[in-house]
Order: sequence, then C-alpha cells, then structure tokens
Amino acid sequence: MGYTVLVVDDEENARSNLEAFLTPLGYEVIGVGTLSEARTEIQKGNCDVVLLDVQLPDGFGPNLLYETLNMQLRPPMILITGFPDIEIAVEAMRNGAHDFLIKPIKLDRLELSIQRALEIVRMRRELALFRDTQKNSVQFVAGDNPKIKHVLGQAERAASMSVSVLITGETGVGKDVLANYIHSVGPRSHKMFVAINCAAIQSTMLESELFGHESGAFTGADKRKHGLMETADEGVLFLDEISSMPLDMQAKLLRALESKAFRRVGGNNLINVDVQVLAASNRNLDQMIEKNEFRSDLYYRLRVVDLHIPPLRERKEDIPELVGFFIRQKNSKMGVNIIDITPGAMEKLMAYNWPGNIRELSNAIESAMLFCDTGVIEVSNLPLNLQ
Repeated sequence: MGYTVLVVDDEENARSNLEAFLTPLGYEVIGVGTLSEARTEIQKGNCDVVLLDVQLPDGFGPNLLYETLNMQLRPPMILITGFPDIEIAVEAMRNGAHDFLIKPIKLDRLELSIQRALEIVRMRRELALFRDTQKNSVQFVAGDNPKIKHVLGQAERAASMSVSVLITGETGVGKDVLANYIHSVGPRSHKMFVAINCAAIQSTMLESELFGHESGAFTGADKRKHGLMETADEGVLFLDEISSMPLDMQAKLLRALESKAFRRVGGNNLINVDVQVLAASNRNLDQMIEKNEFRSDLYYRLRVVDLHIPPLRERKEDIPELVGFFIRQKNSKMGVNIIDITPGAMEKLMAYNWPGNIRELSNAIESAMLFCDTGVIEVSNLPLNLQ
C-alpha cells in the first residue's frame, strides 16, 4: 500500500518541484496552496504526511498544528519555511510538528524526514487493520524486509506440501510464531498443532513425552499414556530447541520419522502416524554435527526446507509495523486503549539493537503500555535502557 504526501505551499513552482522529487520515490502527492484547502484534505483523511509552509495567503501555517492538536490520528506534519525563526520552530515542535526544515530544502534531508514520519504511519495502519475485530488467529508480521518476505514465501510452500521444516535463528526472533504460521496456512490447519520444547524436558522423560508409554513401563507409569507424536497424527508436531535432544533420542526420532511409525515405551505394537514435523534451533547444527553432538542423518531428514529468521537488528524497517501489531494485540489483553506513539519514542525503538529480538520488543511495548496514561506512548514510558 502506498503513501500520500500533502504539500501545502502557495508557490506553484515549489509544489511542482516537490511533486517531481517525491513521485519517483513512490509517493502520491497532493498539492494545495492555502491553509483552508489543507484543512479540507486532512479532514477527509486523504494524506499520510503533511509538508506545511509557514507563511500562507490565508493564515499562519503552524496554526494548523494548534487546530489539530486533539485530533486522534493527526498526520505527521513537517514544517517548511524560508525564514528561519528559532521561537517558531520550538513552539511548532512543542505542538507536535514532526520536523522543521529550512528553504532551500535539502532533498536527502527531506526524504529522511518523510521516512521517519512514515514509521508512525505504518504503526497506525497495523493498529487500524484489526482495531474493530476480535481476530485471535496466528499472525506473522511480514513487514518490508525482503529476507522475511522470502522466508514467508518458502514457509507457505512448505506448508502446502506438508514437508519437514527446520527453522533457525537467534533466541527471540519468533521461531515458534513461524511454526504456528506454517500450521495455520497449510492443509493441516484444522488438525492438531502439538509443540514440545526439547530443552525443557528431562532427557529420561523425553521418549515417553514423544512416544507415550504403556502401563507398568517404568516406576510411576500406572496407566497408558499417549505421546505427543500420536496426539499430532494428521497434524503438525513442532520440536522446539531440537539441538537439546540427546543423541540416543535423536536416533529413535529418526527411525520414527523414516518409518512413520513407533512403539510406546514398554509396548510392542507399532503405531502408524502421519505428521508434518517442524523443528527449531538457535544453535548452529552444522557445528554440532562436526563435534558429534547432533546426528547428520536426522539433520538432513528435518531440513527438507531450511528457514532462517534474521535478527531484528537486520530488519529494523519492520519495527513500526511490529509495534503496531503488539499494541493492537496487547490492548485487548491488558484492557487499555493505546492509539499512538510519539516520533521521539519511535526513534528510540529504531535506534536500539534489540539483542533479545522480537521477544524483547514485545516486552518493551507491554512495559510502555503499562505506564502510559494518555493513550500515546512517550519516551518516558519506555524501559530505562531504551530512554
């Protein structure tokens, strides 16, 4: 979806020059010469960003800031003037101007200013997309990063063919979310999605968790238990942190995947299953294979499709959309109504490197929402390490 820039300047040549610069960048441009026309376009909701001249035939440009101060979703406004005045600039920024540029405009500076303004717009669009719905299905935010778009395209193909998928990436990048997404868009979406964190279960109990056990198979096994692989029959089995699985258990898993059958612990009967297996790891499995810590045959069996999720620091252009998604998601959960975020707060989020990735961003937004009393997240609401 494109973005529209409203250019408010009484000089026709200035409007034409800005339109000639912005149109090739992919923006739709609306040009008006008066404050009255600008009010009309803003009230209609026709613009995403406003380039506003200070001196106009029918009034003082910054008055538009005062008039729209309480507008719930006021478009970001960038003031432009040929007469630099510090007092005007300070007052304009105090009243919510996104930026203040001096003529003659440096085009690279203008482009950067618009891009920063659009960070707010993208977040608002994500919020608006589901504002009036109660949709709780799995959502994987694609954003604008080409690597993520490529990953999602491959994930959808893998889902449609029900093949095994290996998902890799740092802690917190959303490997479990992508696994849920694969389940939700594939032909098995109406069947079970069963997840197990291999690192969270004692190695002695992992076989019983996966394959189940018969009554009397070991001390404490007083009745038959169905394993997760049996529960996931015709659905999807997600093996999170597969790198933590002991080698002897890896051999048993491989045998079950290749034969599509297994025996419960203490049982003799073969149980046939049809599952799509998704596995995830935040460790380098190639290096683990070299150290004989992971079986290469299991690795190649799981890696029919290999999906690597890049860390958030490599896809910062997606932060605004992710912020909008998390606010929308948490508004319902927390019983609040956060509708916006200030440009200053967004700049802090964009400047941070996010070692904890998307999980850390999600927690930071939840913390900010907790301490926000106005409906608009400010820098002071953010966790201290971001301020």
